[in-house]
Amino acid sequence: MWIPELADDGQPRYLALVDAIASAIERGTLKVGERLPPQRRLAWKLGLNPSTTQQAYREAAARHLVAGEVGRGTYVLAGSREATLFRLKQPDRQREVIDLSTNVPAVDPSSADLHGSLHALLGHGHTGLLDHYLSHQQLLLGRLQGARWLANRGLALSAEQLLVCGGAQQALTLLLQSFCQAGEPVLLEALTAPGIKAACRQLRLPVHGVALDAQGLRPDELDRVARASGARVLVTTPTLHNPTGSSMGDARRRAIADVVQRLGLLVIEDDVYGALSNHAPLYPLLGERGILISSLSKTVAAGLRLGWIVASPHVLEQVDPHAGASHWPVSPLNLQIACQWIEDGTAARRLAWQRAEVAERWRLARKVLGDALLDASAPSPHVWVAAAQGAERVVEACRAQGVEVVPASVFAIGANQVPAVRISLSAAGSRAELKRGLDIVTRAL
Repeated sequence: MWIPELADDGQPRYLALVDAIASAIERGTLKVGERLPPQRRLAWKLGLNPSTTQQAYREAAARHLVAGEVGRGTYVLAGSREATLFRLKQPDRQREVIDLSTNVPAVDPSSADLHGSLHALLGHGHTGLLDHYLSHQQLLLGRLQGARWLANRGLALSAEQLLVCGGAQQALTLLLQSFCQAGEPVLLEALTAPGIKAACRQLRLPVHGVALDAQGLRPDELDRVARASGARVLVTTPTLHNPTGSSMGDARRRAIADVVQRLGLLVIEDDVYGALSNHAPLYPLLGERGILISSLSKTVAAGLRLGWIVASPHVLEQVDPHAGASHWPVSPLNLQIACQWIEDGTAARRLAWQRAEVAERWRLARKVLGDALLDASAPSPHVWVAAAQGAERVVEACRAQGVEVVPASVFAIGANQVPAVRISLSAAGSRAELKRGLDIVTRAL
């Protein structure tokens, strides 16, 4: 039987008992669903009047720590703050799961970059980064460093051609809000990243899928679907397309640009994976018809929620006429670290490590999965794998063995049933863990 030690802090004994109950739940000594001692028996053990323990149990129930049931006793509740804190303190005791489903950069276990950056900020007296909103100087620095970073993509940009934003997803939502009215059709790739689908759904924008081949969007299908739907906005990922991993070659990019210019489409290019490849972005071929989204989350650090919207100044004025909506979610601390990493070369070094690690993992996937890979022409952080017996069956078979992959239905526009699954190569904690996961996927296939 649980017998607490009551604090001798001068407060009424019934409150001391309530505090002891809360503390025991938070520590896990009293577990969710566990029955507390009967009131009279606990009173006798503690040398209290039974009315004191009765009052304590009533107060504990009022605080949603416990609940009493006539004939059954008093039990610890699951929804209290204390029970929640206990769950947060405990490691996940379920069996190990190998995550091959989440598109995040691989983690270098030897990196001390963040530790060093935070210490440097404190050493230079930057202790008030969370005490104020972003200043105009900080935003200008973010735009300048963004231009510097995107020079790696072959883009010669001025600060006036960039807006700072809180990552690619926020940028996409803001752009769709700026250029589309509710109910207006939007063109997407027939297989599209879930975040893009979600943004359109949230903004009530009907979507039309454009067929793909080994290089991404088909120009003839873009022309046909655009004319048939009347859509004037296209969202596309030409480089390391999610989920297939394909990238447009030069001829394909020119062909897509010709269709865009002929039909007067506005193109939102998602280039978040672009820095992991040698393929140039589509954006330079589009002129006033193009907008590019970039961020650091897929290439440098997933938690560094910082990105940029790139377009001509005229287009950016339509996106954020008051120069405020784009950067509201940006943390000054994140911005400071990102700018410092770009300035001192840390971001470039982390990107180089990421590219090398992705290439090694991609080669491993080619070796283990073999002919099941549907596009294995260049290293990619994710691969598209044929599932002849059905994507959902493969997903369930993998899950039963502790591996998570994503079925094609998550990416498909409409009822497009594609027998394939996407595997993220960079989510696994190590190459050894990735190898174990890929072996399980191979058996499931």
